[in-house]
Amino acid sequence: MSSEFDVLRDEINQYLTREQVSDIHRAYVFARDAHSQQLRYTGEPYITHPLAVAEILAQMRMDPSTIMAALLHDVVEDTSVKQAEILEHFGAEVADLVEGMTKLTQIHFENYAQAQAENFRKMVMAMASDIRVILVKLADRMHNMRTLHALPLGKRRRISLETLEIFAPIANRLGMHAFRVELEDLGFMSLYPLRYKVLKEAIEKAGGNRHEIMEMIDHQIRDALKKANIPSVTLSFRSKHLYSIYKKMHEKHLSFSEIMDVYGFRIIVDKIDA
Repeated sequence: MSSEFDVLRDEINQYLTREQVSDIHRAYVFARDAHSQQLRYTGEPYITHPLAVAEILAQMRMDPSTIMAALLHDVVEDTSVKQAEILEHFGAEVADLVEGMTKLTQIHFENYAQAQAENFRKMVMAMASDIRVILVKLADRMHNMRTLHALPLGKRRRISLETLEIFAPIANRLGMHAFRVELEDLGFMSLYPLRYKVLKEAIEKAGGNRHEIMEMIDHQIRDALKKANIPSVTLSFRSKHLYSIYKKMHEKHLSFSEIMDVYGFRIIVDKIDA
């Protein structure tokens, strides 16, 4: 197996059978050969993108068909390969997922307002037929956002705005918190780099001994829960991510010093009160 396939192979070896890994490698070779003459804006071989998308999905422990579709998701759109060839080589399930991705990519709109509404509806329709199309699309967008720096400024701004207004909300609706947070922060960093830098520095400066403070609050909450005879809980704390803080400042016209809920605690109990 090719060395560039190694990272994905190591990931899928943890939960898939040898036969399934072999099928995925076959899809990788097909995609690599189809994209062999193409480069990304970063200068890397194009196959590095579908590989990265597949790795994101493999970390989520997605099924073999989804991983194969991730590897093949740009083949019909960007190369001379026909949809019928995907069906012939990889079967109907993978072909349907690839076709769903291709249809989403081919949507064109007269203006951004139309794109915002109709693209969202189209995504929901696709989700109704097979949610895996949406998951591949979100992973595709995630990797594109991680490598956005290589694109021209105008394209970066358009993709960032689309990410914040279309893709991050879809991830949120699906309960994919980590996806939403990363998409929002990457979009924020690209769209408003100076605001991102200033806010990040302000949070780091305000943080100081935040870990010790959070630990103290954690102990106080646990003590209070025990006194209330609620001993069986899962308690976690986290810092709010940058974009959520910025959004609150922007919407409510507040300065950073006026934002009180920079940190959040989550308490999960094992049963609901009768």
